Amino acid sequence: MSENPPPEPDVSITVYPGGPLIVRGAFTLQNADLEPIDPRRQVVALCRCGLSRRKPLCDGTHALSPPEANRT
Repeated sequence: MSENPPPEPDVSITVYPGGPLIVRGAFTLQNADLEPIDPRRQVVALCRCGLSRRKPLCDGTHALSPPEANRT
């Protein structure tokens, strides 16, 4: 009897040290008031450093900040 592999997740989140969270798959993005945010794609980078001008999306600003600011 062969075992079936576990199903692939609908959403995956990858943590990049000193960088964003990469979210892939079928997800819903909402603001603090639970209003939907249209990500316009199935793969997004979420800001973790707090410096992005496109929050909650990453704009790459973390690359310009000192490394100690990106330890989240």
